[in-house]
Amino acid sequence: MSDAIIIDGKKAAADKRTELKNIVDGLDKKPGLAVILVGEDPASHVYVRNKIRACEKVGIQSFEARLPEKATQAEVAAEIQAFNDNPAIDGILLQLPVPDHLDSDALIHMIKPEKDVDGLTLPNIGALVAELDGLVPCTPQGSMHLIKTVEENLSGKHAVVIGRSLLFGKPMAQLLLQENCTVTTAHSRTQNIEEICKQADILVAAVGRPKMVKGEWIKEGAIVIDVGINRLDDGTLCGDVDYEEALGKAKAITPVPGGVGPMTIAYLLANTVKAAQ
Repeated sequence: MSDAIIIDGKKAAADKRTELKNIVDGLDKKPGLAVILVGEDPASHVYVRNKIRACEKVGIQSFEARLPEKATQAEVAAEIQAFNDNPAIDGILLQLPVPDHLDSDALIHMIKPEKDVDGLTLPNIGALVAELDGLVPCTPQGSMHLIKTVEENLSGKHAVVIGRSLLFGKPMAQLLLQENCTVTTAHSRTQNIEEICKQADILVAAVGRPKMVKGEWIKEGAIVIDVGINRLDDGTLCGDVDYEEALGKAKAITPVPGGVGPMTIAYLLANTVKAAQ
């Protein structure tokens, strides 16, 4: 079988933006999203530019604070505090990674939970685990949306998430649990990872290692969500899954680029609109 469904993240994101624009058009005040960017990381600059462009399409006001590489903890904290206090701003995003001399955790936990559109403050993490209403990290939400374009009812399915980060792996596992999946979290210390992946009806890879997941790791008919984005020596981008090999086994798979990436930004906008409401 080599007729895997290619899950189109760009189209799903465009549809989500249309839905959000209709909501924003009905609000009394335009939602506001503030992004704090520290340093000169080129990938971060591209992400921020894309986020600002996406905000414009939906009718969200964007605010920015750009700080130099050498900015102190106190200087970044002051920007966060100013955005916390500004009623025009509904969502605050600290673009990660920040330079090594900064304590990113301390900065993130300064953000008001109701403005924490990355879903990384303790009250939002706790709400997710307790299945209460809160702001959920954007990439797991986007990934779940894409899984559901293939299959709506996930009850009883075995989902394997490779990766255990707070930004993605842990919240992804929580969202899959809420859909009544049986969830296995695999990571760098997992033994027999290949055998575990072979059992997955839904396989989600987020490790940052190019083409780590081989075709033979994939169960026939699995849904494969590739969250990795890696730049190879020749300049091309690839995911954590060997895409060409996976096409022969998977029922559906996200491409890299054009899969999960656009959905992350779509759900950043969705979280901003939710925070405004």
